[in-house]
Amino acid sequence: MGCSECCLKCLSGIPYASLIATILLYAGVALFCGCGHEALSGTVTILQTYFDVVRSPVDALDVFTMIDIFKYVIYGVAAAFFVYGILLMVEGFFTTGAIRDLYGDFKITTCGRCVSAWFIMLTYIFMLAWLGVTAFTSLPVFMYFNIWNTCQNITLVESSNVCFDLRQYGIVSIGEEKKLCTASENFIKMCESNELDLTFHLFVCALAGAGAAVIAMVVAVSILIHNHVILTSKNTGRYCTRF
Repeated sequence: MGCSECCLKCLSGIPYASLIATILLYAGVALFCGCGHEALSGTVTILQTYFDVVRSPVDALDVFTMIDIFKYVIYGVAAAFFVYGILLMVEGFFTTGAIRDLYGDFKITTCGRCVSAWFIMLTYIFMLAWLGVTAFTSLPVFMYFNIWNTCQNITLVESSNVCFDLRQYGIVSIGEEKKLCTASENFIKMCESNELDLTFHLFVCALAGAGAAVIAMVVAVSILIHNHVILTSKNTGRYCTRF
């Protein structure tokens, strides 16, 4: 066998669908974690600078503590899905029927079927989790869009004094009155600054990343189920799934 034939045979064993799902997953997680982390930092700046919200001196569960917790969750998500992406790619390689042409024919064992089924269940749970993350990320996008849209149409609301009360969003307690009105100087400064525009678009990018992760999970579940069915029902002879 020549060099070109050997390369073509190796390329035929690559699970391209699993590769695409892994790349899409990494891109979505990186976009969500990176943009989400910076958007949370921008939110802290906006709350402290323009809404005059101060961090609690005691160890209370205020909005700043919640933001710190979300940042640590982002660190964990980035690390966990880096490992999961590798496992997804390995699973794709070892369940691709074209690998048999390289290493010889084999029969899937009971343990292999259990591992494959467990991986399908885990991926499905991750898909549901990312759906929840996408829905949760849409909340700050909606809130920032209201403020950003008001800033873009500031001349239309000059006659009416529109106020944004943080108590409506659950950011501060009911007893605290932290609101920002369009007639105030802080609101005009916030609209003229870069923090609002940058934070809003960072949250939009984080939402897009979460959506990309959902699509990657859907593709991964479809691939895993396809390969699992093929390997359990036709585990004899040479059968190429190329997934």
